Amino acid sequence: MIQKGENTLYFGYLLILISAIAFGLMPIFALYAYDQNVSVNTLLFLRFTFATIMFFSYLVVRKKLVKITKKQLGLFVLLGGVLYMLQSSFYFSSVKYIPASLAALILYLYPIFVAILSFLVNKEQLTKNIMISILLSLAGIVLVLGAPAQNINPFGIILALAAAIVYSIYIIVGGRISMHVPPLVTSAYISLFASISFLLVGVSTSTIHIHFKLIGWLSILGISIISSVISMGTFFAGVKRIGPTKGAVLSMVEPVVTITFSTILFHENMSLLQIIGGAIVLGGALLVVLTSEKRKIVENKMDF
Repeated sequence: MIQKGENTLYFGYLLILISAIAFGLMPIFALYAYDQNVSVNTLLFLRFTFATIMFFSYLVVRKKLVKITKKQLGLFVLLGGVLYMLQSSFYFSSVKYIPASLAALILYLYPIFVAILSFLVNKEQLTKNIMISILLSLAGIVLVLGAPAQNINPFGIILALAAAIVYSIYIIVGGRISMHVPPLVTSAYISLFASISFLLVGVSTSTIHIHFKLIGWLSILGISIISSVISMGTFFAGVKRIGPTKGAVLSMVEPVVTITFSTILFHENMSLLQIIGGAIVLGGALLVVLTSEKRKIVENKMDF
């Protein structure tokens, strides 16, 4: 007979899987938006604007909006207005030059960069297992990039790597503020300042426009609702039930979701060596999640 505690655990697993699927669909929505000539700045400005409205509406209605200090406000500006803005720009731009499946795999090098930055900045120990995971992931990336099933644009690779590196920096910085501010409040303010940054960049470069067809709007709404609000909401609800480590492990299916839907919808083909390399990359990142002693990665997942 299944006990109440087991039911809660299983429901937590389900919530995390829903979150992973929702987030894994994000580059798919982006590709549909690009097909409608939606620019990267337009996509990201509208994504964060809609997410901001939904987050703050929820917080106000549920009376969960808390006061923040000037220092916290400054950190939110840095996190949302600079770091997350750069990370999103790099990642969403990368899928214009390389397959979404490859971009997702490269992005999932971020646990490796987090481990290195934690060692340099927070003086966390680089264990033997973490070093092995770093070497595994690097070997996997070599296989992915060295045996392409099609011509790969180097600029797209650079953009995806930049997204992973900036996201790692963002996680290190965000780890400190997440200790004092509720996750949904943090997500709301980060979305707010990210939307402001994309508005300023878009206006200054004349790259924001809203004259596109219904498919473009549906894609943007999909990213905002499914791959932003729902993915974060179910993630935190799941972590509350099963814990952060298990939540991080289950979230590793995100790039698998991206690869699967990219193959089905866009016929993106990967060679056998690329598939093996991708599995090695995910295995290396998974090893970091399982062996890292201070799990700051999960605490900041609220923001992607």
